[in-house]
Amino acid sequence: MITKRDLIYRQIGAKIRYYRILKGMTQAELAQQIHVNLHMLNEIECGKYDKNLLVTTLLDIADGLRVDVSAFIYFTEQEKWIACEILKNDNCEK
Repeated sequence: MITKRDLIYRQIGAKIRYYRILKGMTQAELAQQIHVNLHMLNEIECGKYDKNLLVTTLLDIADGLRVDVSAFIYFTEQEKWIACEILKNDNCEK
């Protein structure tokens, strides 16, 4: 069963993935730029990161993508729907 927390992590991950792709970056490029493990970034984008997602990590990702961190947290109804659609695929393409 998906909890509210799981859904929030999935939505945040989908937004990170969206902005990364929009900026033309691969996961490997972003991971290297913000000094995190590629596997960790993939897990975050897929909403499967099983540890607490630290605010500092979100700030680092936002800096790496040159977006405001609030872009990951605020969702319109349409964005909520898009996040759910993106994350239906558990494979989470890189």
